Amino acid sequence: MRTKSQVSFGKNRHGRARVGALAVGLVGVLALTACGANSSRNDGGSETKSGGGKNGTIGVILPETATSARWEGFDKPMLEKALSAQGFDADVQNAQGEVQKFTTLADGMIAKGVKVLIIAAINSEVGGAVAAKAKKAGIPTIDYDRLNLGGSSDYYVSFDNVRVGQLQGQGLADALKDKPGGQVIEIEGAPTDNNATLFHDGQRKVLQPLYDSGALKLVQSQPIDGWNNQKGGTTFEQILTTNVGKVDGVVAANDGLAGAVITVLKKNGLNGKVPVTGQDATAEGLKAILRGDQYMTVFKPIQQEADAVAKLAVALANNDKAAADALATGVSQDAKGKREVRSVLLEPFTITRPTVKRVVAEGYVPAREICGGDLQAACTELGIS
Repeated sequence: MRTKSQVSFGKNRHGRARVGALAVGLVGVLALTACGANSSRNDGGSETKSGGGKNGTIGVILPETATSARWEGFDKPMLEKALSAQGFDADVQNAQGEVQKFTTLADGMIAKGVKVLIIAAINSEVGGAVAAKAKKAGIPTIDYDRLNLGGSSDYYVSFDNVRVGQLQGQGLADALKDKPGGQVIEIEGAPTDNNATLFHDGQRKVLQPLYDSGALKLVQSQPIDGWNNQKGGTTFEQILTTNVGKVDGVVAANDGLAGAVITVLKKNGLNGKVPVTGQDATAEGLKAILRGDQYMTVFKPIQQEADAVAKLAVALANNDKAAADALATGVSQDAKGKREVRSVLLEPFTITRPTVKRVVAEGYVPAREICGGDLQAACTELGIS
């Protein structure tokens, strides 16, 4: 039985395409095999090819390294390991945020005849174009982490991104429950990233009723092109200045933007007094939570996502559509493409100070990366080792 995720499109106040609620289609067969760290564990190189795959090569194109450590620190090694365990070479490359490079990498993988192409696109346009080229060459594609609106991939693997936003919205609502009329600034992700739109929609499911009732006051909500952390910090500072230095809470769409916001708050003597949300459970985000500068982050166990897409890719490489469909029990609606996309939608989790230990205990961030120095006492108090 497939679990349907409803996605509705309209225009929000920024003129962005809006996407509605996404229901969870959690694949029960997946087990968390945590490893690695939620920070870059290598030099950010753009290409890795695992060896010894007797069944052929599966191609993976990741989007960038500038705004998130996850792609090189998590997805890359985890995908290599998962695909290698299934007897396939993994050709994992990173476009470094360049659309032309993304296209060139895809052309190379298609030309050499990869069995399946896994696409974590910079935007829907380039992702859709690459999927169309691969389809013409007879190569199945999977949208990874981000659904390419108007694309042609038959499968999609991600976390429930509306749920991510709901967790962020609820985190801020909880932090401001004793501050009636608290003033909120929202620093959102890239308007070209469908996930950023989903996060925003999830946040608003929780926060819009509070804005409408006057329990909280929205100062301004601003998407940040390219998820650029520096631009996010500058934009936040401009909004804060315009609002005469007043802010009671900040929705930051990920830990990178949260860090940029916190830098501005520190300049104004407001860090630790203004709750800030985040996402990705990065080492820097967790340290900010332990210091009290960031209120929460959203933990997405990337190993689950990597395992899911690897299993799906192997099924497609083996021309076993029934096995692929058995894994992808959810459905996402792409209204732009007027299609349903079979999906694996995984469950994210809220991390606050008392639960930072979970990310360490499950192997995603080593204790040595967040403990020591001014944070050793906090780690000892919370049993993080």
